Amino acid sequence: MSEPARLLQAAELDLAFEPARWSFAERRAASIAAHWARLRKTKPTLFNGRVLLLGRRVIEPRPDGALKLRGVYFETDYADFLAWRDFGDRDGGVCNGFSMAALRSSDGAFLLGEMAAHTASAGAVYFAAGTPDRQDVFGDRVDLTASVTRELEEETGISAAETRYGSGWIVVDAPPRVACMKIMRLANTAEAAEARIAAFLANDPKPELARMHIVRGVADLDRVSMPEFTRDFLAYAFAQSPVG
Repeated sequence: MSEPARLLQAAELDLAFEPARWSFAERRAASIAAHWARLRKTKPTLFNGRVLLLGRRVIEPRPDGALKLRGVYFETDYADFLAWRDFGDRDGGVCNGFSMAALRSSDGAFLLGEMAAHTASAGAVYFAAGTPDRQDVFGDRVDLTASVTRELEEETGISAAETRYGSGWIVVDAPPRVACMKIMRLANTAEAAEARIAAFLANDPKPELARMHIVRGVADLDRVSMPEFTRDFLAYAFAQSPVG
């Protein structure tokens, strides 16, 4: 059973990158290879690149009293990550630590994407996001702002410059996930933003998203297609600011 989610306002992410061996990947190598082969039969466009997973981590107060998420990432194969996710192995406190672009329209709605059929999370509805990778490593630091702004533009065609966002995060600590939510505010209404993103997706020969969903309140939360951590965040965000 998953641990209950904690939602925290974090002023800072202090994230390092350190190469490390992963006992799960070594111990389950044969099972991982078989699992990847099965996935590729149904989703042949999956690519076994390298991704970053979050190892040891702590949420702690800074001297000014604000909270900081401090942690260390290591690198592994995407096939390792998917097997770990699907097998339900909770190896040594490892988490999928990622950032999400919580797009909010001028009229207070959130815009979430539905993952396309060819992706590893087909049908799931959540914000533009991606497991961080080497593109997000600068020196020995992992930059989730770089990750979230890149994923937003790749998935929706909206650049970070078109949004308004602050330096803080809402961290949904829901092991084995640690979702770092960046609320990114649009100048457009939800319908205008949805239409623009739909046009972008229509011009992409292999879009990651099938379509967008507009969520105006807790009544719009879908317990089937939206992961629990996403629903937890949306309930929290609407409670904090119902209209944007």
